[in-house]
Amino acid sequence: MKVIIPLAGKGTRLRPHTHITPKPMLKVAGKPVMDYVMDDVAKLGNVDQVVYITGHLKDRVEEHARTAFPFPGVFIEQQVQDGTAGAVALARPYVDAPVLIIFVDTIFDADLSVINRTDADGIIWTKEVEDYQRFGVVVTDADGHMTKIIEKPSEPISKRANIGLYFIRNWQLLYEGIEHVLTRPKNKGEYYLTDAFQYMIDKGAKIKVIDVGGWYDAGKLDTLLETNRVMLERGRARKPAGLAGTIVEPVYIEDGVTIAADSVVGPNVSIGAGSIIEGSRIRDTVIGSKSRLARCEISNSLIGDEVVLAGIRGEVTIGDHSEVRADA
Repeated sequence: MKVIIPLAGKGTRLRPHTHITPKPMLKVAGKPVMDYVMDDVAKLGNVDQVVYITGHLKDRVEEHARTAFPFPGVFIEQQVQDGTAGAVALARPYVDAPVLIIFVDTIFDADLSVINRTDADGIIWTKEVEDYQRFGVVVTDADGHMTKIIEKPSEPISKRANIGLYFIRNWQLLYEGIEHVLTRPKNKGEYYLTDAFQYMIDKGAKIKVIDVGGWYDAGKLDTLLETNRVMLERGRARKPAGLAGTIVEPVYIEDGVTIAADSVVGPNVSIGAGSIIEGSRIRDTVIGSKSRLARCEISNSLIGDEVVLAGIRGEVTIGDHSEVRADA
């Protein structure tokens, strides 16, 4: 089996952090988002090759993938951001087997081993949501096969949101569909992979729809912080011995963090190695490595590496190598 990972996007909703860190490499509970997904892929045991479709900060993506994951990999730059179908099309020279396609800015609870037991032409995983107007939603027939996918519907035709996780056994028909999509006018300015799935269905393919147990978005600030909380509650919490201050669990605190006795940290806080917290109250926040916070009271915040904050109150998002002092 081949795996295709499209990750060429610029992560504009998470700026300034994504100016120098690719969105899938931002950390929740001390671990890059894409690593959670790739751990699930590793459990399959039958991955021949991973094709990474890169773009923004491609050198950092490649360096991380080569060192963090045990799969043979190939890296292709998507020089023109023309949509998801265009991204997957670039992998065509390397695809000669069924493919797993994963968009790695979310974390999901799914038993991927089902792909070894299905005889369907493909699988699309979904999650039922209430705010269905924000998503592409999948409509199924009585047998649980996809009949169509509708982007951001105004009527509740379905609440099963497309989460960006697909297995395609009939890879030849997939690429026939992608070729068809790329020869037609763009759909709302892009070439959508889901339009290729619709082509497959119109040609008689059976694509099974399976709901995931959980789906955790890390594509914007509020959802990334919520995902950090969930991962901490689900077993990623840790704290070194010997910390001063008051620690309100769950937290993820790396070795080498200093917390002064007059500080309160937690709940739902992740702190990278080498950071220092003095005279501060921090909750519901992700802090990078080698940052220093003094006399701060912060919540619902995302703070990068090597940041200095002094006397700050409220909610902030501060990129790497920044300094803000309110009580200097």
